[in-house]
Amino acid sequence: MQPKQGDVWSYEYLWRWQHEEGSEHGRKPRPTALVATVVGKDNRTNLFILPITSKEPVASRLAMEVPQIERKRAGLSSDIRLWVIMDEYNHDILETSFSLDPNGKIGTFSSVFIGKVLVAFKEAALRGRVRSVPRTE
Repeated sequence: MQPKQGDVWSYEYLWRWQHEEGSEHGRKPRPTALVATVVGKDNRTNLFILPITSKEPVASRLAMEVPQIERKRAGLSSDIRLWVIMDEYNHDILETSFSLDPNGKIGTFSSVFIGKVLVAFKEAALRGRVRSVPRTE
């Protein structure tokens, strides 16, 4: 299955702090929001993946709460609060990824919700508030 913008996937997300400690793999598969897929000049598909968490982010984190209707639409638990974290992301390559399970698609956010996430993510990136965790090695 070809991942596309707005999809929610189970993915071994590698948090920035884990990466800085030298880890190469996430500790567990978790729901993640795929905010962009970009085919590069080398014809490889770049994936830009944001984590989804049930732990309420501290005020210094850039996050957007997932509305209940979006949690339900995306196949996530609708009875717990969830946030998309937008100040860090995993950059992976679809064709060589060891972390993306080809059968791991959970669901899809609406185009309206993922559009809001993408706008906030881009604005934060332009202000230098977003950090990449490369998963392309």
